[in-house]
Amino acid sequence: MKLTIGFSPCPNDTFIFDALINGKINTGDFTFEAVLEDVETLNAMAQEGKLDITKLSFPAFFRASNLYTLLDAGSALGKGVGPLLVSKEDKPEYDIDNSSIAIPGVLTTANLLLSFARPHAKNKIPMIFSSIEDAVVNGETDLGLIIHENRFTYRDKGLFKVMDMGEYWESHMKLPIPLGGIAGAKRLGHDTNKAVSRLVRQSLEYAFANYPLITDYVKVHSQAMQENVMRKHIDLYVNNYSLDLGADGRNAIAVLADVYSNISCAAPVKKEDLFL
Repeated sequence: MKLTIGFSPCPNDTFIFDALINGKINTGDFTFEAVLEDVETLNAMAQEGKLDITKLSFPAFFRASNLYTLLDAGSALGKGVGPLLVSKEDKPEYDIDNSSIAIPGVLTTANLLLSFARPHAKNKIPMIFSSIEDAVVNGETDLGLIIHENRFTYRDKGLFKVMDMGEYWESHMKLPIPLGGIAGAKRLGHDTNKAVSRLVRQSLEYAFANYPLITDYVKVHSQAMQENVMRKHIDLYVNNYSLDLGADGRNAIAVLADVYSNISCAAPVKKEDLFL
């Protein structure tokens, strides 16, 4: 069975899926066609059920929970991993609510966490995540909500941290931060999604067994990123929750689903629709 599988070119995703995509593990009757896109593009594709397996932000997953179920392996959760709000100026106080803010997409978990922490901040400008630092540097927006490797590079661009959305979530909810997950189309059936979830875990176990090696597959998709930044990225976003959500991970996602429903004024997400 050939399945399409979407994920981002960021090191955490290519690290997880390298072995799966490139025949380094036995995938049995399954073959996979990789579709590498920015996460907000994947979020939009998920709303139409375009891919068989896909990485997506949790708000996008909640919206598409009638189409997709969350796999046990491959997710990004943790502590100290949240998006950062940054500015060009180093101020003790910042009027976040009345500032223009570059965000990495409306359906991203970063935007949801910003709405949770600052519900009155409405002047948001969606753009691809890799453009946000420059937008702030060039004065296109007052603030930028950064994710992925930009967490490690914003200081090099002369930017300053205004607020850590992950810290806010952890201090108020006492839970790990759910950032993104790997979901399988419900039309594939429970058994197929369960089998794919096992393969994703095996692919990650293979990567962990060979770490700290950074493979050519990870490097080629990381463009100009330095290897030490790639490793920081992987170390931060890939962990035991990526191997298996576990009870803590599922609980954190269920709580985030309630936050999403309250903020978006959407119907409550049925928890039985979320997990494999």
